[in-house]
Amino acid sequence: MANVLDLRRRIRSVQNTKQITGAMKMVSAAKLRRAQEKALAARPYAQMLVNVLKSLVSRAEIYDPITGEPHHPLLERREEKNILLVVISGDKGFAGAFNANVVKTTNRFLEAKAGKNVDIIAIGRKGRDLFRRRFPYAQSGGEDGEYRRVAPVEIVGEQVGVLNKLEFGQARDLAAEIIKRYARKEVDAVYLVYNEFKSVIAQRLVVDHVLPIVKIGEQDVEQVDQFTLEERQKAAQAAARAGVGVRQPDTSAEDERAAKFGIGDYIYEQTPERLFNDLLPRYLAIQIYRALLESVAAEHAARMTAMDSATNNASDMIDSLTLTMNRVRQASITKEIIEIVSGAAAL
Repeated sequence: MANVLDLRRRIRSVQNTKQITGAMKMVSAAKLRRAQEKALAARPYAQMLVNVLKSLVSRAEIYDPITGEPHHPLLERREEKNILLVVISGDKGFAGAFNANVVKTTNRFLEAKAGKNVDIIAIGRKGRDLFRRRFPYAQSGGEDGEYRRVAPVEIVGEQVGVLNKLEFGQARDLAAEIIKRYARKEVDAVYLVYNEFKSVIAQRLVVDHVLPIVKIGEQDVEQVDQFTLEERQKAAQAAARAGVGVRQPDTSAEDERAAKFGIGDYIYEQTPERLFNDLLPRYLAIQIYRALLESVAAEHAARMTAMDSATNNASDMIDSLTLTMNRVRQASITKEIIEIVSGAAAL
């Protein structure tokens, strides 16, 4: 059994760890609030863009009246042989099972698409590190810039460190790259794997089918992994201790105001077809930007919950070690008293 000095050292070490995890929990809670505010700030613009596109659909001729083929390449539907999968994970650890769950959802999707070629764009260091242990990188084809396939599942791109200072331009550049590959028919479908975040207790892992665009303003969810009741309870308790609201912010007034935009007969300076073709790529960029924002918020929520659990575990360990130390000290004192009494009795 450890002596009193060793137990004191262990208690001091656990107390230092508790201070670190407690500080990390509060930092994650503060970042979570900022991430929620950023996601809410981008919502009215996205809603108005959807309304404008819906208005243009009724005015523009987006399908050929004879063949029925779409005029815009992002609306063209093809048989899925080559798939582009964008996986959004985190750049840092200490977030519980956040990154592991993203990888598990991705693996289930790959199993469902067995027999098809899948190109992966990994966003986030943790997901990138896990995927490159399992899948090879695509080989460049030289001057033409095309890829040489060496395996059914390959990594064709990665973005590390972009989630720390997320800007719309990053999502726009990624969307431009995806559109280029889809328009050149290098891929037949594009999917997004990310954590859909509404509030601390209302989030889920989804695989969103983003290309081809089927219906503007509506998600085409391919796969959903809901959080368990125990996970939601832990998140709610961590949020309560950190002073973070667990309910989804009420944005009904903003949504109603945005919904009115696009209603009516507008006179466009450009033709509706040209406006529709120019705005559709921006719609994809908005979808990717929203997924990135929600994933960042979900990561901070997961880290806050994990650090809250670690802080509670440290408190329990301190109590247990303190109780053990007191028992050891009491046993030592009792032993000394017995030795003194026994020595006095022998005299």
